[in-house]
Amino acid sequence: MNCELISVGTEILLGDILNTNARFLSKELAALGISLMHQSTVGDNEKRLKACLDHAFSGADTVILTGGLGPTPDDLTKEVCASYFGKKLIMNEDILKEIKAYFSRKGLTMPDSNSKQALVPENSTVLPNKNGTAPGLIMEKENKKIILLPGPPREMEPMFTDYVIPYLKRFSHSIIKSRTVRTFGIGESAMSEKVSDLLENENPTVAPYAKDGEALLRITAKAESEAEAERLISPVTEEIKARLGTYIYGIDAESIEEATVSLMKERGVTAAFAESCTAGLCAKRITDISGASQVFNCGVVSYSNEIKSKVLGVRANDLARFGAVSDIVAAQMALGVKKLSGADYGVAVTGMAGPTSDDPSKPVGLIYIAVTDGKNLYLKEFHGRNGGNCRDYNRFVSASNAINQLRLCIIHSPELRSEGSIEEFINSYPRN
Repeated sequence: MNCELISVGTEILLGDILNTNARFLSKELAALGISLMHQSTVGDNEKRLKACLDHAFSGADTVILTGGLGPTPDDLTKEVCASYFGKKLIMNEDILKEIKAYFSRKGLTMPDSNSKQALVPENSTVLPNKNGTAPGLIMEKENKKIILLPGPPREMEPMFTDYVIPYLKRFSHSIIKSRTVRTFGIGESAMSEKVSDLLENENPTVAPYAKDGEALLRITAKAESEAEAERLISPVTEEIKARLGTYIYGIDAESIEEATVSLMKERGVTAAFAESCTAGLCAKRITDISGASQVFNCGVVSYSNEIKSKVLGVRANDLARFGAVSDIVAAQMALGVKKLSGADYGVAVTGMAGPTSDDPSKPVGLIYIAVTDGKNLYLKEFHGRNGGNCRDYNRFVSASNAINQLRLCIIHSPELRSEGSIEEFINSYPRN
């Protein structure tokens, strides 16, 4: 079975809403072993929607459409698809009763316009909507299939899970299983070079991808069963782990923060963060993870030099002489937040997020990260983006690097270089 997705809605084309339906359906179809050939988005326009159907059926036998099943005149998906298959629309009294009951449960009277949603193409399969008023539909004609689903994800996702998956399983005799190897600290090209021979595999395939500040490899196998797919994927995963080592922060992990919180729970350690340019983003991302209270002690957003000195104990003369964006200040921030919190690790971030810098010697994108366990100091200097809309990017990547630096300290990564004693490092700087 070959499938195409069409997302219907002018609001999607204009960027007013994020199309999460396509991502959900793509993953679900892959799990069913159904080949997804193409995705497209079209506005609420009869002529353009018909053109999309023509294109979709030129390469696929099944087309799934989301959106455009509402009660307003611009909701045309059902009408266009019924016409495309030459089917008449017939009022379904049972669906009409269900829609009226839906409004009644909310203490409302059904508007007359909603009766449009009870019109269904003849000889079609109705998919009940337990979370809204627009039923889904399946139409078949000459070995071609159209599946219509409502646009709101809270309606579409359970309908697909409850009714469409069992229907599609009748036509699929294989599964597609993927595993994602996520890395940090190595670029996409360097990562790809280390596994270049594996990228030529046919089953399972290995494909590199880049994200902000990190890179990943997706291993995908097609097989007749979950066990067979796992048998194909496992040895490739182990080979990649052997080649990339501690650059890998997680297998099928959602994010660097998720992997780090999981590691901290496993090792029974805690951390605290002192943040300047990231403005609490490290703490926010860590505490987004369920159970972070077990490992996160506190966060200090120290934007002003006064707070750096009063709260974190950064020496005022170091701030005056070297500036807030410096390795010596980062080191003192990390040690200060560790002492303040009593955490096992103190992590600090300071830098020039942008978009401008008032110091020519410290360009936009210059970031210092320090991590300490109270004895040793681990420093990192890196350069983000300089120019354009770089502020959000630099903050996000700075937080990612800080969280990853903490991860590397916890696992004692051989790639991590210690500056030696943090007290000696701080005292090595002249006080005057």
